[in-house]
Amino acid sequence: MKAGVEEKRKVAILAVLLIVMLAAAVYFVKAVFIGGGPPPEATAPSPAAAPAARRAGGAVSAHVAQKISGLESLDPTLHPDLMAEAESLEYSGSGRNIFSMSSAPPPIEKVKGPVRMTAVAAQPTGPPPPPPIDLKFFGYVANGGVRKAFLLHGDDVFIASEGDVVDHHYKVDKISPLSIQVTDLLYNNTQTLPLTQTSS
Repeated sequence: MKAGVEEKRKVAILAVLLIVMLAAAVYFVKAVFIGGGPPPEATAPSPAAAPAARRAGGAVSAHVAQKISGLESLDPTLHPDLMAEAESLEYSGSGRNIFSMSSAPPPIEKVKGPVRMTAVAAQPTGPPPPPPIDLKFFGYVANGGVRKAFLLHGDDVFIASEGDVVDHHYKVDKISPLSIQVTDLLYNNTQTLPLTQTSS
């Protein structure tokens, strides 16, 4: 018994919703395709009123655009007197007339002081200098007249004699007690590296 009452209630709610949707659809179709009736008649200003207003105070102000519902309400008649008056208007503003090719440009403000010249630093010309040799000379040993240098490149330690190439990049030219002469083979650049102390 209770199930039948619930079914009737659902059917009634569905019927009410269908009626509301149908009414909304009819209203929408009527508003879109039929329209809400003819617009109210607008009182257009007479053709002679606009020139009088221009003569009195310049442009016509407080003019409200009217909505046109159909082409039959348009007036296709030309008014030569209004056209002639519009063509005879002369620009009376204080700025430049942007509608005239012969209008003089506005005066340019004169310079009030001398122009300051800023000195531009001379840019170096030519190729950039070669990078410094990334080796550290931290000791050497002399054994039978042959000197061997201890070199550090990053975390790698090299032992090189004069004429040896370190890391396929640096050639050891001369080993002295307090310095070493190394040539960068990629840049053909020779530098002297001093003896440095390495932190233990």
